Amino acid sequence: MATGRVTTPQPCEAAFFDLDNTLVRGASLFYFARGLHARGFFSRRELRRFARRALHYAVRGEVHGHLLEARDLALAFVAGHTTEEIRAIGEEVYEEHMGAKVRPAARALADRHLREGAPVWLVTAAPVELADVVARRLGLTGALGTVAESVDGTYTGRLVTEPLHGPAKAEAVRGLAVAAGWDLARCAAYSDSANDLPLLSLVGRPVAVNPDAALRRHARRHGWEVREFRRWRHAARWTVRAGAAGAVGAAALGLAGLVRRAA
Repeated sequence: MATGRVTTPQPCEAAFFDLDNTLVRGASLFYFARGLHARGFFSRRELRRFARRALHYAVRGEVHGHLLEARDLALAFVAGHTTEEIRAIGEEVYEEHMGAKVRPAARALADRHLREGAPVWLVTAAPVELADVVARRLGLTGALGTVAESVDGTYTGRLVTEPLHGPAKAEAVRGLAVAAGWDLARCAAYSDSANDLPLLSLVGRPVAVNPDAALRRHARRHGWEVREFRRWRHAARWTVRAGAAGAVGAAALGLAGLVRRAA
């Protein structure tokens, strides 16, 4: 179902897609955490710690602290492991959890851009290793994601740059556009979250896909196109503060559910 101002997608120079709840139902970090937990990367106690701290920040709406805490814990889990190992797990996580969660309608939009000759990039705060897998499996042009530092093929537990979230995501897309020579006024972007307003405001064709309440209000005020692919609309209360917690908050709540099931 589509709502709001809907037009037939016009050819554009490039298109940028968010991952969580845009191309894929749910939070990719949750799926990745399930894969790591199943392979013994961290204990049930550590999983509880991750979920408890992430939820602490999500409930209070302290987005910056929440992101830093979730980031540091996630980095600690992969420190000392090889990039080859984590990429292999990313492939398995896609097979086990994510492939069946791809939204057909969102994929159809991406495929249409590709058929019209426009590059399609996945842009997400998820680890770039997982983002690369999803982009390749869906036949997209490429992926931008959060990059963890590695030395001689082994993760150090630090990031190369800040998480690809909010303004950082928009800046990464701007840099990609400059390098490729694209006019962002002739590009499209798709996201479900108000956290991606910097990205959506950057392009000439912003599209709100399954938007949270804050993004839906913004889209209506500015006459942006809204695409609703969920079978039913539901309030974003389960993310506590939909416009603030975003994808990482959703992942934290998903992890809490995993802890309850594992207990």
